[in-house]
Amino acid sequence: MIVPTILGVVTLVFFFIHMVPGDPVVLMLGDYATKQEVQSMRHRLNLDRPLLSQYGMYLDDLIHGDLGTSIYYKRPAAGIVLRRFGYTAVLALFAMLLSLLISTPLGIIAAFRQDSWLDKAIGGASVVGLSLPNFLIGIVLILMFSVKLDLLPVAGAQSLSSLVLPGLTLAIGMSAMTIRMVRANMIAAIRHESFTAGLARGLGTGRALFFHALKAALIPVITLIGMQFGLLLSGAIVTETVFSWPGIGKLLVDSVTTRDYPLLSAAVLVIASVYVVVNLVTDIAYYLVEPRMRRVQ
Repeated sequence: MIVPTILGVVTLVFFFIHMVPGDPVVLMLGDYATKQEVQSMRHRLNLDRPLLSQYGMYLDDLIHGDLGTSIYYKRPAAGIVLRRFGYTAVLALFAMLLSLLISTPLGIIAAFRQDSWLDKAIGGASVVGLSLPNFLIGIVLILMFSVKLDLLPVAGAQSLSSLVLPGLTLAIGMSAMTIRMVRANMIAAIRHESFTAGLARGLGTGRALFFHALKAALIPVITLIGMQFGLLLSGAIVTETVFSWPGIGKLLVDSVTTRDYPLLSAAVLVIASVYVVVNLVTDIAYYLVEPRMRRVQ
């Protein structure tokens, strides 16, 4: 289903972006361009052809590995998208690592201290983190660590320290959801007979937790993490825009603003491909963690 899924996404995006008001040629040449210059540029970019003809040419180029040339940058769209995707991948990996380091121990602690003040405090914090939009979290972090304390850069991607604020912004929202998932599944796993049997066989609490409860609790969490990671790799549009992070999310916003059809199509194609692959990897991980999935039906 990977091929028809990607083809369907690309087809929808191709026709939708041509419905967006505005002429990319006028935006590129400026308001003072003559009518002859506009017509010449439109002919050179094949924008004067019927829409179905443009779509056929686009699919033919796609089959031959040509994602088109950016109207705004006047360079191959594939190179621009892949370069920006590298920034997004680094940000996504960093944010996911931070999220796991925050959510996993807090979810386990909340499960073991169920209904205690600590459990309620962790639950309350997760609700707040889940309720706050990313742009607000980002602005607050900028005010605290960049404006007030002058510890971290406000925006851009000049150094590794530039990763901290956008990565933390994304990690807070993801951690809030993952904490609740880990807690709920850990409570169910601790109450399961396999955990009790492990303690009865003489396993310590830590070993029983790792070999029985945690493994069982991670199965649904893997699906959630895979979906979150896929969304991150698709471009954290709001966060990348707030921090001027040169990732694929900000590239999408810029390509829509400039009506850069080839660049926008190339970006969506890469995003769709990555998201499908991440979901496939998530299914494989689920299969490896859960032995019952390996049984032949």
